[in-house]
Order: sequence, then structure tokens, then C-alpha cells
Amino acid sequence: MNPAIDWDVLADAAVEARKHAYAPYSGFAVGSAVLTDAGDIVSGANVENSVYGLGICAERVAISAAVAQGARRIVAIAVCADIEPPARPCGPCLQVMAEFSDDIPILLCSTQSLRHLSSLRELLPQPFSLPRPS
Repeated sequence: MNPAIDWDVLADAAVEARKHAYAPYSGFAVGSAVLTDAGDIVSGANVENSVYGLGICAERVAISAAVAQGARRIVAIAVCADIEPPARPCGPCLQVMAEFSDDIPILLCSTQSLRHLSSLRELLPQPFSLPRPS
């Protein structure tokens, strides 16, 4: 694991965020925490809706909250769910991560303290991108 990242602190933030998930339909609570390039940790939890397509994953909640606070680069992310092996982010979440980083380490963890370190490029090797305006 990357020694510059305190994975214990990031994982703890994701575990704590999971406690705030709103998952009355699936019962699948997920917490996430992102580390920004400014050194801030911002967390989020999944929020379901009776119109299933309107739900939002914990990863996108955390990234959106970080962006709302001024972040533009994500350095690392932790995702926690109560499942073994630890859950992986969905495709839309990976694509959102790619918007704010070329590649980042992703810590997948379970509530039983299982951990697996992966990366954005491992899980999404060829993200979609548009040319940035000059």
C-alpha cells in the first residue's frame, strides 16, 4: 500500500460513512471516503430512492461532496460494504473517478476488516474522455 496514504484513517472514514447510508430498498449500505490533493478526507454514503435509477452510490456522493468543497483532484478512495470479498465500485463510479484523476489507488474493504488494494486503471483500463477546452 502507498506509504503516503494513511489507509487506516481513510478506511475508518468509509466505515463510519456507511453507518449513514440510506438503503431501505436493497439493504446494501456502502460508505466511501476520498482523499483530495489538499489532504482533505471527504466521505459519503449511498442514498437510494423509490425510483431506483435516482439512487446514488457512496463513491459519487463522496466525490461530489469533495468537488462541492473545491477539490479538483482525488488522490485515493476507500469503499466499504458488508460483503466478502469487498465490493468493487460500479462502472459509473469508476468513470466519475476518472474525471478527477488519471489513476488512483482504490481500497476495497469490508466491515469484517478485509482489505484489497486495487486501482482505477485496473478496474477501468480505458475510461471515456473528451478533449478539454483550451
